[in-house]
Amino acid sequence: MSDPSAPPGLEVVDVTVRYDGRTVLDHRSLTVAPGDVVALLGPSGSGKSTMLRVVAGLLVPEAGRVLVDGRDVTTTPPHHRGVGMVFQDDVLFPHLDVAANVAYGLRARRTPRAATVARVGELLAMVGMAGFEHRAVTTLSGGEAQRVALARALAPRPRVLLLDEPFGALDRELHDRLVVEVRALLKEVGITAVHVTHDHDEAAALADHVVRLA
Repeated sequence: MSDPSAPPGLEVVDVTVRYDGRTVLDHRSLTVAPGDVVALLGPSGSGKSTMLRVVAGLLVPEAGRVLVDGRDVTTTPPHHRGVGMVFQDDVLFPHLDVAANVAYGLRARRTPRAATVARVGELLAMVGMAGFEHRAVTTLSGGEAQRVALARALAPRPRVLLLDEPFGALDRELHDRLVVEVRALLKEVGITAVHVTHDHDEAAALADHVVRLA
């Protein structure tokens, strides 16, 4: 049970974003309790992915604040926010094998080699990819690539995980299976997460709460 006195795992406060004179987010706020999974549901152009980009630090809002575990990260560079992200297109590094992809964030932090190897092995086992360490990522199926992308995002132990329609390119059977697996994994890890989708069934299956953006 979460501590009611603890700050939200993620808090977006009155964020405004405009593109070319068009308002995409107009004083929008979002609060996610520690360890909860929230789905942002809405049609294309409703600002779902823009919200994630603001949280990740890839986009600076015109107004508003972003707080992670009560710490204001609005002007903090992306790599210092404690936020991980998984995209629809897995964006794995094709010149690196599976283990090197998962280890990327750890090496950027100069994590000792032994700890990196142990963490990579732990995460690949967690996502059902044990034994794939030396596989070329170009040989992976869509579902396998998304599992590796998820492991890579979790490797540096982020405080918040953002998922931007990561299952959109998968066939329905694999899509449905991964939704269930990822839900279980997020709960096992206990991470605060925001999941963007336009699929009502996916949102209901994966998230603790659903927030609709019109």
